[in-house]
Amino acid sequence: MPRAHRHHIPGFVWHITHRCHNKELLLKFPRDRRRWIHWLYEAKKRYGLCILNFMVTFNHIHLLVVDGDDEWTIPRSLQLEEGRVAQEYNYRKKRTGAFWEGRYHATAVQSGKHLTRCMSYIDLNMVRAGVIQHPSEWEFCGYKSIQNPPKRYQIIDRKVTAELLKLNNTKELAIDQRTRVKNAMEGDGRVYDSRWSQSIAVGDHVFVEDVMDRLGIKDLNREIVEENGIVVLREPKSPYSASFAPKTEPLSPKNTYFWEITN
Repeated sequence: MPRAHRHHIPGFVWHITHRCHNKELLLKFPRDRRRWIHWLYEAKKRYGLCILNFMVTFNHIHLLVVDGDDEWTIPRSLQLEEGRVAQEYNYRKKRTGAFWEGRYHATAVQSGKHLTRCMSYIDLNMVRAGVIQHPSEWEFCGYKSIQNPPKRYQIIDRKVTAELLKLNNTKELAIDQRTRVKNAMEGDGRVYDSRWSQSIAVGDHVFVEDVMDRLGIKDLNREIVEENGIVVLREPKSPYSASFAPKTEPLSPKNTYFWEITN
């Protein structure tokens, strides 16, 4: 069996999604969603995780982060937050077994307009689910962190987020967020779009080609599709699952994409 290695690409933005085991509603209680956010903050504090946006639903999470200079920042952060949430929940409920579904999925997202659309897609998750009418009504997401940032325990790096969205400052970031969410709700923002959660990369042709080069996957039967001005790199047969796990962690060929294939 070929061996998988995590590919570290500093400066890239990753949209990470992860479901609860068997799509169970293991995050249905507010206290567990708050604990996930608590451990996300701890990951930022301990490892310097750069967070652009997040969303905690009843049975899955969305996390938008930047790959930094330290290749272990993302794996250690996810190991901390997801591991602690699972431990606390299982202990409280006297439950055994997996809390999370296999490996998480990661999509590389180009900065600028593509990142803007991905941000809105994350913000409107619970609106699409019919749980709320507007992101401002949901406590467990990055919308409020940008609109009304707390004086302490700030999770989102608003300055970096503004820079990646080609905005001048954090005030423009808050205005931009309100505007794009309004436009998305009036447009197609309420419609599920698999490009942001099931692709290998989303951007323009240059960006997607760069991702393919860096991941060494040009000869692995991946396909590039352009849809309404958005170029998507897809895995045609099985969903992509980017592994940010340590090299010693066991891998399953059923749900893990092999970043580097060796003979």
